This record gives sequence, structure tokens and C-alpha cells, in this order.
Amino acid sequence: MKNKITFLLSLLFGIMFINAGLNKFFNYMPVPDDLPGKMLKVMTAMMEIGWLIPLVAVAEILGGILIIIPKTRALGALIIFPVMVGIILMNTLIDTGGLPIALAFSAVLLWIIYDNRAKFLAVVRG
Repeated sequence: MKNKITFLLSLLFGIMFINAGLNKFFNYMPVPDDLPGKMLKVMTAMMEIGWLIPLVAVAEILGGILIIIPKTRALGALIIFPVMVGIILMNTLIDTGGLPIALAFSAVLLWIIYDNRAKFLAVVRG
């Protein structure tokens, strides 16, 4: 039962990140009209750095795909982790509107990391 729940959470988590990454390339989801001024400034600044948005998009797509596959889930979690830290910081410091969702996805990511702790410990122990 635990494996099925973990797979379902990983699947939803991975699809969400794949979707977010693809949106950065194809812009198929509209930007909300009520986006706060601070968030708009941050997003504009990130777009000014030409390589940053594509880098985040590739990390989201690759990490999302790897998280869906059970054998590569730990690697996907490592790739997504810095992106998730950025999401939490943006939703904590700039605009708190998306914080509940960000915290929920952070909890899923932390569960995935905890569930794969044996793989991480093997790397640390050498």
C-alpha cells in the first residue's frame, strides 16, 4: 500500500513539474491578472537573465520525469530540490498566496527524499 501511495504522489508531483517546465518553453498557461507587483518585478528580472528560465525549465522537466520512475526517483529529487527551495523562498518572501501549495509539494519532496534515504546514505558513507 505504501508503494502505491508513494507512486501516486510521485506521479502527481512529477507531472506538475513537467507541466511547469514545459510552460516555461511554450507559455500555454496565462499569467494571472492579479500578480503582485513584487512578483512581477522578480519574474521580469529572471527573464532578463536569458539562461535562467530555460535552466529551471530543463531541471523541472528532467526532475519530474526522473521522479515518476521509481528507480531514478532519488536522482529526480536531487534535481528538483534546489528548484523547490526557490519556490518556497519566492512564496515566503515575495508573495505568500501560493505558500500552502508550495508547502504541500515540499512535503511530498521531503517524503521522497526520506523514502530514498538509503541511497543517499550510501553516497555519503562512500
